[in-house]
Amino acid sequence: MKKLVYPFLAFLFIVSCTSKTIYKKPDNLIEKDQMIKIWTDIYIARGARSVQTIDKKNNINYLPLVFEKYKIDSSQFSESNLFYTSKIDDYQKMFEEVNRRLKEKKEIYQPETEMDSIINETRELVK
Repeated sequence: MKKLVYPFLAFLFIVSCTSKTIYKKPDNLIEKDQMIKIWTDIYIARGARSVQTIDKKNNINYLPLVFEKYKIDSSQFSESNLFYTSKIDDYQKMFEEVNRRLKEKKEIYQPETEMDSIINETRELVK
């Protein structure tokens, strides 16, 4: 009997420590597809912050432009993001998609060879 009690108590302890908190869905929830687009643009905006512009300015915060583009505010974004973080599996899938899109954009804008650059320019002209 004692052999069963200790593993059972250990199991209860482990199960009780896991977080299963799912936040209430906000009224103004941003849809998953839209959140993926927003996060993709946020990463681009954060990366662009360290790039110097033509008129020698750098350290420009482009994040407000992302919110303006999607017609959202920071509180709506934060509430939606908090809701999605409570569903960690879905959140991870969202960021896998964000990562895929960023890699795709990198291939377009940073070709590995000059020939890749010419091919990409031709593709853009055809579109």
